[in-house]
Amino acid sequence: MVKRICAVAVLVSVSWAGGLMESMAHAASPKDGEVALPADYANWPKFLSNVQREDTKQVRELYVNPGGAKACPTGVFPHGTRLVMELYEAKAEGETLVKGLDGKLVKGELAKLFVMEKNEGWGQDVPDHVKNGNWVFGAYGPDGKALAEDFTKCRACHAPLAQKDFVHRMDEFCASSQKAH
Repeated sequence: MVKRICAVAVLVSVSWAGGLMESMAHAASPKDGEVALPADYANWPKFLSNVQREDTKQVRELYVNPGGAKACPTGVFPHGTRLVMELYEAKAEGETLVKGLDGKLVKGELAKLFVMEKNEGWGQDVPDHVKNGNWVFGAYGPDGKALAEDFTKCRACHAPLAQKDFVHRMDEFCASSQKAH
C-alpha cells in the first residue's frame, strides 16, 4: 500500500513538473504585444536614420541592439536581436508637409514606438501566412505605455521578407555597416 501511494505521488509530481515546465516554456515565448520596450535602446547602434515616409507622413529612426548589429554579412539576425523603430509625425503646415533645405521631411512629434524581438521558438502561435520566423512585435506610445495594435498588419508587411530575415531595408543596413568598417 505504501509503495502504491509513493508511486502515485511520484506520478503526480512528474505530471505537475511537466506541466510547470510547459508553462515556463510558454511564459518564455511572448506573444505579439508582450515584448518590452528596452529602456536603453537610444544608446544602441542606429539601424537606419531619418527614413522618409511621405506616403504615411512619417519620419522614422531605427535602432538595433549591439548583438543584432552583427547580422551582416550573413543577413541573418541572431537570437536575442531587438529592433526599435521610432515613428515621428512629419511636420506640416496645413496639408503641406514641411521639408528642410535638404528636401527631406522635417521630424515632428514622436507618435509611436515599435519593437521587434527575435528568439528561438518565438512567433509560432500565429497563422502560417503571417509567420515572421522567430520574431514577435510590440507597440508603445511616446510615454512608453504599451498600445493595443493589430500586429497582423505588422506581420503581413514583414512576411514577404523571408530572404531578409523579415526585416525591411536589411540590405541598406548591411551596406552602411560595411562602409563604417
